[in-house]
Amino acid sequence: MAIKRGDVIRLHYTGRIKETGEVFDTTYEEVAKEAGIYNENGIYGPVPIAVGAGHVLKGLDEQLEGLEVGKKYEIVVPPEKGFGRRDPKLIKTFTLGQFRRSGIAPFPGMPVEIETEGGRKLKGRVLTVSGGRVRVDFNHPYAGKHLVYEVEVVEKIEDPIEKIKALIELRLPMVDREKVIIEVGEKDVTVDFTPVLEEVDRNTLVLGEILLESDLRFLGYEEITFKPSVEELLKPPEEKESGEVVELEETVGEPLVEKVEEAGEKEEATAEETGGKPAEEGKKEPAEETGEENRAAEEKSKKGSTKGRKARRTTARKTSSKKKTRASGKRE
Repeated sequence: MAIKRGDVIRLHYTGRIKETGEVFDTTYEEVAKEAGIYNENGIYGPVPIAVGAGHVLKGLDEQLEGLEVGKKYEIVVPPEKGFGRRDPKLIKTFTLGQFRRSGIAPFPGMPVEIETEGGRKLKGRVLTVSGGRVRVDFNHPYAGKHLVYEVEVVEKIEDPIEKIKALIELRLPMVDREKVIIEVGEKDVTVDFTPVLEEVDRNTLVLGEILLESDLRFLGYEEITFKPSVEELLKPPEEKESGEVVELEETVGEPLVEKVEEAGEKEEATAEETGGKPAEEGKKEPAEETGEENRAAEEKSKKGSTKGRKARRTTARKTSSKKKTRASGKRE
């Protein structure tokens, strides 16, 4: 079963520097411990990858094609297809004072990190410290080195759903892929992370979905749906509905309305008791006094609220209507 581009496989490997024999990467836990590169938070065992998708170094990825399942191989990767060639422009010189002002006493081999004006962080290693000058190499530690990989293709995955589970394992190893709901068509696929939504950080899931989409398109799927989608995961939590606020406003507003209505009724009753009574015969009020009272009433009305003015205008119309009715009855 020769491996070809686009196949999803599980791969065991150990990478060494050809010039020194140093182990820099491995999928074997025991080898990592022996080499002093063991990571307690690391995940060991055959890693799932899609051949040709760039999941491993380019030089290794290209040479996986044609290998057979179950056999072990040794693959040599040249610098240009590994960690790159050494670039003399990436060796920079600093003054010793620049380090001392930052509270750093540099020495050869010391790892350092600087931030450029554009905000980019560069990791380097101190080469020399002499004459008040510090030379720092920002090339990758393995730049210019030949790499030797011992590899074994453990498995070639054939089932479409198992392929997607393997890629989820690669991109989101903390997710229980057996809980994820996967539906696969000829050119479409739906991956539902809803059952594990509470088990993984949303930002981690966003990044995982973005990388998974790229992987699935590499496998040939044209229509890819995630549940929840990246947009839904990035959406801020919904604010509380405004119904409570509206209800509160109505509760506060009702007594105010009642007070205005009560004020209107009192003014109407007052108008009926005073202005609504027919004038006694032979007794007329001077026009000047009436005018002064009207002006005083108008000034008082201007100082009142808008609702108060509306109530008084309504009362005046009602009073006038009652006067007409009583006058009509008197004529009869």
